[in-house]
Amino acid sequence: MERSQHMKTDRSLSGVSLFAGLEPRGLAQIEERCVWRSYGAGEWIVKYLDSSNNVFFVASGEVRVTIYSPLGKAVSFCDLGSGDVFGEYAAIDGQSRSASVEAHSKCLVASMSAAAFLKLLQTEPSVNRELLLKLVKTIRTLDRRVFEFSTLAVNNRIRSEILRIAKLSQRKGKCAHLVPAPTHVEIASRVSTHREAVTRELTRLANLGILKREGHALIINDVDRLELMIHDATGE
Repeated sequence: MERSQHMKTDRSLSGVSLFAGLEPRGLAQIEERCVWRSYGAGEWIVKYLDSSNNVFFVASGEVRVTIYSPLGKAVSFCDLGSGDVFGEYAAIDGQSRSASVEAHSKCLVASMSAAAFLKLLQTEPSVNRELLLKLVKTIRTLDRRVFEFSTLAVNNRIRSEILRIAKLSQRKGKCAHLVPAPTHVEIASRVSTHREAVTRELTRLANLGILKREGHALIINDVDRLELMIHDATGE
């Protein structure tokens, strides 16, 4: 595993959505106040229930937000990429970490103390506004997932998760390319099922011509048709 180390180049937060409304000088000041570190794939950045409260900004690479049960079962919430933020919950309410975050690929991450982050929210209205929008988006996503867990059968939860990933992926017309393809275990952990159920459902969708495997990619041939199938299941 690659050891964490300080980076001397590429220390830019220009892609972070929270800072979209800042002038270059203000952004540069934030970059200078942050602590910058690189992480290798599989390396922990924060752990579930930690008492730390720094806020983190992903400058490059990808991280994964997960909780592990006492028996070691992983429940994955989401993957975050360049421009994303995590750790703000603990900074705002002073509580323990709500999930673990580990590097999913080699990544460069900047961190800021909770005190500095809260002061930034007070002095920069645009950052405050962007954070509120981010939190509302998270709540809406969680509302949707609670609805899916409460009303949908496993096969439709799997379809909904594939559709969710497809909408965030590279699109060409009705087709979406998921690169790299999510593993069956990853999908299972997000919809509270097992790998075999995911394998069966993806095989069924492949037989219907909705998706196919090509090397390390999962190709969704018709995102609209997949969305219609979920619409028929939910009535929305």
